[in-house]
Amino acid sequence: MALMTGSLPGFVDIIRNFNSPTLLEDNVITQAKAAGKRIIFYGDETWVKLFPKHFVEYDGTTSFFVSDYTEVDDNVTRHLDQVLKRGDWDVLILHYLGLDHIGHISGPNSPLIGRKLSEMDSILMRIHTSLLSEERETLPPSLLVLCGDHGMSENGGHGASSMEEINTALLLISSAFERKPGDVRPPKLVQQTDLAATLAIGLGLPIPKHSVGRLLFPVIEGRALREQLRFLHLNAVQLSRLLQENVPLYEREPGFEQFQVSQKLHGNWVRLYLEENHSEVLLNLGTKVRRQYLDALRTLSLALSRQVAHYDIYSMVVGTVVVLEVFTLLLLSAPQALGSAAKLEVPLSSPVFSLLFYLVLLLLWAVHIGVCTSAEGSCYFCSLSWPTVGVVLVLVSALLCAVVSALTRTCVDGKLLRRDPARTNSRWSELDFLILVGTVGHVLSLGASSFIEEEHQTWYFLVGTLCLALCHESYRNCFLGDNGESECCLRMEGRFSRAAPAVKDRNTSCDVLELDPVCKSPSSLDALRGCEKAMVLASPWLIFGCCRLLRSLNHTGVQWAHRPDLGHWLTSPDHKAELSVLAALSLITVFALLQSRCSPVSRVAMALGLLGAYCYRASVGHVLLPWQRGSAAVSRGVTEARFVYVFVLGMLFTGTKDLLKSQVLAADVTVKSVGLWDVHSGLVLLAALLLRPHNLPVLVCSLLIQTVMTKYIWRPLRHNATEVTVMHYWFGQAFFYFQGNSNNIATVDVSAGFVGLNTFVEIPAVFLTAFATYAGPVLWASHLVNFLSSEPSSGPALRRACFCYALVCSAPVSAYIVLVTSLRYHLFIWSVFSPKLLYEGVHLLVTAALCVSFTAVDQTRTQSDPGRTASS
Repeated sequence: MALMTGSLPGFVDIIRNFNSPTLLEDNVITQAKAAGKRIIFYGDETWVKLFPKHFVEYDGTTSFFVSDYTEVDDNVTRHLDQVLKRGDWDVLILHYLGLDHIGHISGPNSPLIGRKLSEMDSILMRIHTSLLSEERETLPPSLLVLCGDHGMSENGGHGASSMEEINTALLLISSAFERKPGDVRPPKLVQQTDLAATLAIGLGLPIPKHSVGRLLFPVIEGRALREQLRFLHLNAVQLSRLLQENVPLYEREPGFEQFQVSQKLHGNWVRLYLEENHSEVLLNLGTKVRRQYLDALRTLSLALSRQVAHYDIYSMVVGTVVVLEVFTLLLLSAPQALGSAAKLEVPLSSPVFSLLFYLVLLLLWAVHIGVCTSAEGSCYFCSLSWPTVGVVLVLVSALLCAVVSALTRTCVDGKLLRRDPARTNSRWSELDFLILVGTVGHVLSLGASSFIEEEHQTWYFLVGTLCLALCHESYRNCFLGDNGESECCLRMEGRFSRAAPAVKDRNTSCDVLELDPVCKSPSSLDALRGCEKAMVLASPWLIFGCCRLLRSLNHTGVQWAHRPDLGHWLTSPDHKAELSVLAALSLITVFALLQSRCSPVSRVAMALGLLGAYCYRASVGHVLLPWQRGSAAVSRGVTEARFVYVFVLGMLFTGTKDLLKSQVLAADVTVKSVGLWDVHSGLVLLAALLLRPHNLPVLVCSLLIQTVMTKYIWRPLRHNATEVTVMHYWFGQAFFYFQGNSNNIATVDVSAGFVGLNTFVEIPAVFLTAFATYAGPVLWASHLVNFLSSEPSSGPALRRACFCYALVCSAPVSAYIVLVTSLRYHLFIWSVFSPKLLYEGVHLLVTAALCVSFTAVDQTRTQSDPGRTASS
């Protein structure tokens, strides 16, 4: 949009691009249509959605189907010869997408890039040759503009602020440009917003009202001095008017003062010109006026670029208040939700009928009316209907009263605890302290842009520290007694097995303010055999080694993203054989880690689905088949991908059927466990299909760590539900970055949204892209449900896990919304803070979906327990 409007786009335009609405802002296309210009367009259908009924002829192609990089360009080129011969148009727009799609699929180093660039060169030559032949027939000179709307990062994405992504070529070709032989000029750096003003003046149209760009002077350099000054004056008047609308004290702006001086000098030059004074004085004055105009345009454009961001403060404050109220209510409800009953009750009826509720509601209505009726009160929240506003204000008032009620209850409970020393004799473990400090430290780190850019380092550090803490705990429980006395190991009541309870009392008394109300007693490893005990002691180091190895697979963030990593080495065309072997071994390992707990039907579906996933990657040219020699023809792999989807849906259906069977027929707990594991395995199979081949080791390590921690850490050390939940959350976040993700949009693998699709279908594409991006957190949350559901008394544990998961996810989101609101004028608000806010918003939606699944499984367990009790 910046190319046609000249205005700076907001960050939300990234979202709007997926369903582009009609562009209502003043732009070059609308001005050209109003002036009677005939516009023809071929290419990205986003233009057709932005400018409906603006083109006399058009043929749009789907822009989001990134697997297609041939037909999407051929559909544009097939119109080229005919439309160039006709000449019944004023503006011809061609938007080629092939290069962008190749970048998303294979990156800028793909061998397909060279062939596509050669194709674009030949098309450019055809257009230029046709325009020159028409100009020989006494037609006025034409202008050929070649530009890109964005660049490409090292991994082929875009949306961040690296030089490779924000710098792109702009080439203007016309026979009207006078250039002497041998006159080689270095390219100049211009802003993307400058093109709108230049095109408008070149077409004889008004400059778009909200354009902050300035005329590219080399375009008019060959015109007469009088015309140069007139064009510069038009641009300066437009920018000065925009400055007056956006800056209250515009008269003090240096650019406005320069504009006034330029106008006065221009007036003097016009008087001399009308007097037909063609002396050297007129030429010198005109040169001075031109230089003054150029300086004024540069200063005005820079000032407007800094001031053009408008923030709807009132709506932002309302949203922030609602978020903080919900988070505070969650925080105050923690002792109750993590208590022995594991119940979260938020009584809103009593606060609603209190006097405080009505007083707050009246106050909020008064504030709302005052803001919306003020001169500067135009905002989104004020544009809503009165019933909608009333519902929001009632919600804010009710939540505030509920927070006050919960705070009062917490204070009363605190006084009772201080009066009863018997209830406060428990102490936090080192692991509990690490969880609290790590969670709070991560939230505080979001206030610095450098920590947001390198957030993966925070999670790598937390996971590494967690491994050391687990190592310390396992060694202490093995070699020291409860009071620190040296002994071989304490005696366990029962022998270690896979069915050992994960949540069990650890102390003789509990404290309501503990992280988890489940009492803690010293765990023991003495019942383990020698090899099992050695595995318990070695497991933290094995996990630590896996995490350290994964860090070298994908360098992400900003500081080290440009450095070569193992992923770059594997994805290079010279190492396709090594990548093929690694992908095959990874898929075999995935099957070995999952098959033992799957049902027989799901076991067969898993084997065939993993084979289909490899065949899909071979069909699109990422890996080689054993019988394949050299490069084979590359296809979209639609058939192979849909083959895998059938098995994924089959495994999900089988697992869901077992869950319903365990609820309706009160079946044995093993039926439910197998059903949950089938669902988890189906999600793993989907991730194996969507992840890039070099990221399959990330999936393998994730499953391996889950298996090791389940067998050798969580069960023998008897961690409570809260600790297990936070560990799952931490590892899920770490594996989000192990995949190569970061907090900028360029690392989103949009090609995952088109696996198995022939054309762009919005809902499946969004779901597949989101799942591929958040595969790490989703798979770790799925494993958490499986782990807690396989234990006795899993009902309270699942409820605690759901609450704890929601709490640790909402803490950074709530704090970050406040930070972004307060730092809205920060230098890196668009390049750093806004992308992170988008990621946090999507992560919150994913967490909400996961909490719904937690609740559904818990309800299944709750309703099936009475049946088993009666039958026994």
